[in-house]
Amino acid sequence: MKKKLSIFIGLFFTTMLLLAGCGTSSNSNGASSSKNDTKEKDTFTIGLEAGYPPFNWTQLDDSNGGVKIDGNAEYAGGYDVEIAKKIAEGLGKKLVIVKTEWDGLVPSLESKKIDAIIAGMSPTAERKKTIDFSENYYTSNFVMVVKKGGPYEGATSIQDFSGAKVTGQLNTSHYGVIDQIKGVKKQPASDNFPAMRVALESGVIDGYVSERPEGISASSANPNFAMVEFEDGFVADEEETAVAVGLKKGSKLTEKINEILAKVSEEERQEIMDKAIQNQPAAE
Repeated sequence: MKKKLSIFIGLFFTTMLLLAGCGTSSNSNGASSSKNDTKEKDTFTIGLEAGYPPFNWTQLDDSNGGVKIDGNAEYAGGYDVEIAKKIAEGLGKKLVIVKTEWDGLVPSLESKKIDAIIAGMSPTAERKKTIDFSENYYTSNFVMVVKKGGPYEGATSIQDFSGAKVTGQLNTSHYGVIDQIKGVKKQPASDNFPAMRVALESGVIDGYVSERPEGISASSANPNFAMVEFEDGFVADEEETAVAVGLKKGSKLTEKINEILAKVSEEERQEIMDKAIQNQPAAE
């Protein structure tokens, strides 16, 4: 009888320990899930290059409204950052910025590393096959950035660049429209705008295609650069010169973001852009 009782007591305590262990594991997982859910709910994570002024750039501190880059000692500033702030505020979330190479933006969005792309990205038909876009938050036009005092500064037509060495950023409309110039010496596409500015400064290229805000930015930051606006310019659809927020297909954020953007007037958008051009780091 004592032996049976001992076995029973032993089994009872073993069962209790197992149940306690399961309970701890369940509570631990539950707490972890709750913590993760709260983090996802409270943050709005965006991806950008932080290298396309005045839309976005990298800086060393939080001056002029700079926002710290996640996992980085540096900060991001620019027009995109200011728009992202407004969206995050409207969503009631904390803004988190992830610095990402241009070609890595869409993959980061699709893998849910970021919630949105706010990086001066145009909502082209090709990109719409992969991701969704908000309404436009800025619209511009194509220009050419050249050396000041050089043979192309006085160009009035894109055809004046026949024989010139011209490039644009990889996987953008900027690079595609170069083909509209007859006899142009189209150079390999560049990964980013800082690289194109270096190439122009060193004479490797005669010019690069950009949008007006970046053209103003480049010529303001470097006295050796000039922006060329054309009387006979590039032919492009509005979707190629506009910029919008990139979102995952079917994202629930799209409608909310459109509502927030609708409250930002065209006048306010231009004021934000003007300040971004004025505040860009000189080094850019």
